Amino acid sequence: MEVALRPVHDSDLPVFFRQTNDPESLRMAAFTHKDPADRDAFDAHWRRIRAQAGVVNRTVLVDGDVVGSAAVYGEPGEREVTYWIDRAYWGKGIATAALRDLLAEVPERPLHARVAADNAGSRRVLEKCGFVVTGHDRGFANARGEEIDELLLTLTS
Repeated sequence: MEVALRPVHDSDLPVFFRQTNDPESLRMAAFTHKDPADRDAFDAHWRRIRAQAGVVNRTVLVDGDVVGSAAVYGEPGEREVTYWIDRAYWGKGIATAALRDLLAEVPERPLHARVAADNAGSRRVLEKCGFVVTGHDRGFANARGEEIDELLLTLTS
């Protein structure tokens, strides 16, 4: 399996929309948009983030097929990573490979990440890429309809 990143194309957005509406994926991500099924809000969000200076948005490909997205966003010193991989590709090292490639492309440090405390898979991906848990928080998880525990992670080198 060949994992690669490339800039986001308009044709990727319907795939992302489908991926971000998978019920199990939503539950694991937890901290999602209020209504992930709102296509207009989804499109507006992507227009906004694709137009922002300093945001690095990438499409994750496996053997040429779109399987997710990865990004770095935020203000200097507070920049965060985020990624979303189609559930059919979980557990195959794709998120780790994609995040490693993104981190090589964006050498600035520190970088931060947030993950639902019970999302062991995503925490593993972050830790394999050098992130360490630096804090804990609680926040309202739209996808679960309740407040949940969250881990804060940081990559310094």
